Amino acid sequence: MDADLVALSAAVATAALTPSRQRRLLIATAESCTGGWAAQVITHTAGSSAWFERGFVTYSNEAKVDMLGVRAETLEKFGAVSQETAAEMAEGALNNSNALISLAITGIAGPTGGSPGKPVGTVCFAWCRVGETAVAETAVFAGDREAIRRQAVIHALRGLLLRLDAPCKPVIDT
Repeated sequence: MDADLVALSAAVATAALTPSRQRRLLIATAESCTGGWAAQVITHTAGSSAWFERGFVTYSNEAKVDMLGVRAETLEKFGAVSQETAAEMAEGALNNSNALISLAITGIAGPTGGSPGKPVGTVCFAWCRVGETAVAETAVFAGDREAIRRQAVIHALRGLLLRLDAPCKPVIDT
């Protein structure tokens, strides 16, 4: 794993375990085009079971529906690569885990599969905290399949860091 990804892994660990937190902030991931790469980066740092709860790799639409509860209507109306689908993936990761925060990634890594409206490199992201509505966004990355997937992982984890640093409602572990 390269130095940038190792640094992101360490930063996620530090943010999730900040002493000022009144609870353990467990993370779940829901990934499609990155195939579990974000979960791999998060768990690269030793002791990651203290902040990583589980990861879902839902490459097919059927897996998104079955494992995360993404609505078939959402997939039909907006497609697998959409902010709406990413948001439902992030919410589904929370609903099907013990995590308190999640991230979702769905996109077109290429080299084929793009369209004029959604070219290769289009990736949709969402982040969600328990009790809150998912926040979603879309980015378009350049490069080959590996470069697009790597950029997507970095973007998703940087977005997670922003949300880990945000104030959260205090909850006392039981």
